[in-house]
Amino acid sequence: MSRIAFVAVLASAAALSLGRAAAAGSDVRLTNDCHPDGGCGAGYVSVYTLATGNPYTDQTLAECTISKGRQNEPAVAVNPRNTRVLLASSNDYCGVYNRGALAGAVGPIWLGYYRSLDGGLHWTSSLVPGYPDDSSPYAALSKARTSSAGDPVIAWDNHGRVFFGSESSGDPAGTKKTFGDLFVARFRNPGGADAPDTTRDGLEYYGTTVVATGSSAPNLLGKFNDKTAIEVDRTGGSCDGYVYFSWSRFNGNGTNAIYFSRSTDHGETFSAPMKLTSASFKSLQNPDIAVTGTGHVYVTFRAFTGVGPSTDAVGVAKSTDCGKTFAPAQQITTLIPSDAQDVSAPQPTPIPQSQLDDPLFGEDDAAAGGTARDCGDFADACASGYTFFRRDTQVRSTADQLDKAHEWVYVVYDATKPGTLAPTGTTYGTVGSGTGGQAATFFLRYDGATGASTTPKLIDNQSTGHQVFPDISADGGVLHAIWWDSRNDACYDVTRPIGNCADGRTVASLDVFASRSTNAGVSWSTASRLSNVTTNPNYEQFDNRAVPFGGDYLWVTSLGGVAYAVWTDWRDTVQGADPREVPEDQDAGTSDVLQCRVILTSTDNKGNTIKSWSGDRCPHAGGIDQNIYGSPSP
Repeated sequence: MSRIAFVAVLASAAALSLGRAAAAGSDVRLTNDCHPDGGCGAGYVSVYTLATGNPYTDQTLAECTISKGRQNEPAVAVNPRNTRVLLASSNDYCGVYNRGALAGAVGPIWLGYYRSLDGGLHWTSSLVPGYPDDSSPYAALSKARTSSAGDPVIAWDNHGRVFFGSESSGDPAGTKKTFGDLFVARFRNPGGADAPDTTRDGLEYYGTTVVATGSSAPNLLGKFNDKTAIEVDRTGGSCDGYVYFSWSRFNGNGTNAIYFSRSTDHGETFSAPMKLTSASFKSLQNPDIAVTGTGHVYVTFRAFTGVGPSTDAVGVAKSTDCGKTFAPAQQITTLIPSDAQDVSAPQPTPIPQSQLDDPLFGEDDAAAGGTARDCGDFADACASGYTFFRRDTQVRSTADQLDKAHEWVYVVYDATKPGTLAPTGTTYGTVGSGTGGQAATFFLRYDGATGASTTPKLIDNQSTGHQVFPDISADGGVLHAIWWDSRNDACYDVTRPIGNCADGRTVASLDVFASRSTNAGVSWSTASRLSNVTTNPNYEQFDNRAVPFGGDYLWVTSLGGVAYAVWTDWRDTVQGADPREVPEDQDAGTSDVLQCRVILTSTDNKGNTIKSWSGDRCPHAGGIDQNIYGSPSP
């Protein structure tokens, strides 16, 4: 049987099995960090134990098991050899209180490793090896040099191997260095490549390779690598199994560039970083990688209006020699951005803080008095008084590696719908300060053979609600798209942030919606709601419970009619009161989360009494219980 025919049969059988296990809209929690009393699974089990059966745990895994902590920026990938096997990840903060609440949030933020053997109905939670507390036999295989890791991206090959890419930062020695390294962690079937038991694919960890290093300097000075993307050639051609990795390099002066590296030995080593963008493109972010059925490699990205001649646009760079060289990057289309922003207006805390929470959070936030990408309390307050999470226009792309007849790259992005711009009456805006507009998910098909593209069109044109953080997947003739959608926001208005009411309150406002196309994006199915709970993304769970954060992306993976989506979710968050807010601020407590604080008293060397607030003494009580949920996608 040909490979394509085999995959089609496999996908069809898996779709039937998946349908019996879980239907679209059947939400499942991937992050099982509420054992033993939360009823969400067995907690976090070491990857070493999962692969070998030998018991191992440590202080971080024990904390993750009970943490009710935060997770965001999920990634998920379906095994092309067995669509019942799914692997997923996220920025997992579950270990940050691994030294106890009194010590503060000093533990690692790391990549989650979540595994399902039944099409996403149940998940086992763990961490990618190499985190600071890891002393398992796998720890020595990691070359990561940082104390924290995030921005996970995942891709499988056709032979039971899977690759987890990451941006990583933080100095294990405890200094203020922000390394900005990139690494790829490798997993395989313990039985070897193409082993017959596909349920063990991607199970055995066999090392982490550093792809690129950033500057060992504090406060993002110099070179900082971020915004990662990964893909593997699964075409069966001459470059089958090559691993491709791309990222944005931030240089501190706004002239960001897109870089690329490849591995021809299954992730063991990577080529020297190659710059894909020239002086005609500056201020760039959000690369994504698509490999067509011919084995050609495309890297798409977003350009920002800003430094130099750049304008808000979608760009692409093409390689016809398996990522060895690239033609000059080209612009595909311009867009009207949808970048939530405000003016920073810090407000003093009634009593200075004594303990830090998430010391790595906010590295790339604007300075006081400048543009703010997210808004909350105290140092994170904004002039408008709104509370909102960070979001801006994202560009995601894919190609159908089983399609040998076309050189098509499928692109989605969330941008402002023409005709919806309106003055906000405040410093808040999405198209510059003071101007808002409705965000929607746009789709286009780029033909790499001709350089032409279809006219961007809306996948799901709605009169109400914003559509943000879209993603798209294609293999086996079907396109699957997802996005966050605020059509169920009772306070929706283009002049205000998602979930913000005119009186300053925040409300549950976000769901995940999905659509599919069986004709290469010519038409799309009526969008369906995947999430069965509308949640509030504006809970202040970060920067010492002062600001919301939802990450920078969602994810969908697919093979033919089988698709699975994952997203960040707040249904388990416990709302509460922030005792530092006296009097209560504009959100009337609707963005505050459960926390426990006391006033600490000390004396300085002159005998003066100093009072300060403690950190959160009850981080396990649910106030920071942000999770990753998933569902089959139609």
